[in-house]
Amino acid sequence: MSTTLTPRTERFFLLTLAGIQFSHILDFMIMMPLSNYLMPYFHISAQQFSILVASYSISACISGLIVAMVIDRFDRKKALIVAYIGFILGTLACGVAPSYGLLLTARILAGLFGGILGAQALAIVADLFTYERRGRAMGAVMSAFAAASILGVPISLYLTNLFKFNWHVPFLVIGGLGTVLIPFMIIYLPSMISHIREGEQKIRFEAIRTVVQNKSQRTALIFSSLLMMGHFLIIPFINPYLEFNKGFSKGNIPLIYLSGGIASFVAAIFLGRYSDKVGKLPVFLWSVFFRCSWCSSSPPCPMYTSPSSWVSLRSGLCWLRVARLPHKP
Repeated sequence: MSTTLTPRTERFFLLTLAGIQFSHILDFMIMMPLSNYLMPYFHISAQQFSILVASYSISACISGLIVAMVIDRFDRKKALIVAYIGFILGTLACGVAPSYGLLLTARILAGLFGGILGAQALAIVADLFTYERRGRAMGAVMSAFAAASILGVPISLYLTNLFKFNWHVPFLVIGGLGTVLIPFMIIYLPSMISHIREGEQKIRFEAIRTVVQNKSQRTALIFSSLLMMGHFLIIPFINPYLEFNKGFSKGNIPLIYLSGGIASFVAAIFLGRYSDKVGKLPVFLWSVFFRCSWCSSSPPCPMYTSPSSWVSLRSGLCWLRVARLPHKP
């Protein structure tokens, strides 16, 4: 580690980063199951709702590409705190937005800053932990994804139902959680400027140009983008389909997302270990085949089974994509 942390400080450091990951992942994920509340509330169509969901991702993509060219010139701690404060302000703005237009604007604001957080958190871990200890640290931080899936989304939907279908509540809760985390970020995150002193000043666009010119990286990015596009063509409309087409009540939806989150967590572990034994590509190909077959020709089944099966395979595929990356110390 370039900066020495005591065991106690290290625990709080990892918990703080995990809390940051949890809040911004939950903020992104919670929009999709809120479709049943937002479409009737604002009297908007499914197409307008899809724009609402996509606005966060598009703004995060744009800000990520732009910031990637300059962010290594600054202290990682300060950059993370500034980005997180901007993200919290955007999330709180979502919680008080009175109209569709203002909610869309707030989602764009949250995405502009949220798109920086994930990469910065992982860069901080990579800077502070040696290669031998980095896996455990990465696992602790990325466990926030499972926590957001298993606990965050179902609890947020439960609170929404508890407060008379008030969709503002999840955003206000996330904003409150983020506000509490800011003092911990100031206290437990060390200043990180070694990459400025030791690293060479890179030419703008150099990193992006290197990726684009590399055929393997370019193919991998295109493939991952197409795979994620397939995921999110379906995910935002699971909730309205179950309620408006199948007649499930809003009270059942949190349980469905809970079962999907648990299935996602279990599949990530099982498929990851199994792929180490038989190979990443065979497991990946069979998972894609099984998922497509299930989605296109599944028989009538209990309401918790189909979403759980789909989400579990989706989660496994995400981890397999990461596992197939070349090993570079």
